[in-house]
Amino acid sequence: MRRAFQILLGLLLAGAVAQAADQRVIKVLPHLLDKEGRHARSPSLFDRDAYQVWLRDNPDEQSGVRYDVQGRAATPGEYVLKLELLGRVVQGRPLRQTIEEKVGSTRRSSRWSAIEFSGEEYKKFGQVVAWRVTLWRGDEMVARQQSFLWD
Repeated sequence: MRRAFQILLGLLLAGAVAQAADQRVIKVLPHLLDKEGRHARSPSLFDRDAYQVWLRDNPDEQSGVRYDVQGRAATPGEYVLKLELLGRVVQGRPLRQTIEEKVGSTRRSSRWSAIEFSGEEYKKFGQVVAWRVTLWRGDEMVARQQSFLWD
């Protein structure tokens, strides 16, 4: 009986630690968008990858970029996803852009959100050199992921 109680207590403590560490940005997928707002011509992943290469090689056909973000929050509530972008260097400093998207969490499972950067702002900004995605709950940053070129 005592052994069963110790195992149960251990599992509960492990679950509490896992929940605290479970707030994270799991994956960030940047996708270039064409003039019709598409990132692929068909649902095929192979086609998507080939179309992304074609868009990268043909910047005149690009209308923006969409970041698909998979995140997980440990507790339900209101969160904010912040996408920070670094661009080309102008007068010795890189261009910076920050986009915020409110997201809600109702359970502990992961969730996908999309943040789009397009239109005239995208054209003026030029090529994105580096990015960082952060997950905020109020004034506290609870998770982040960044490209390897982020300063």
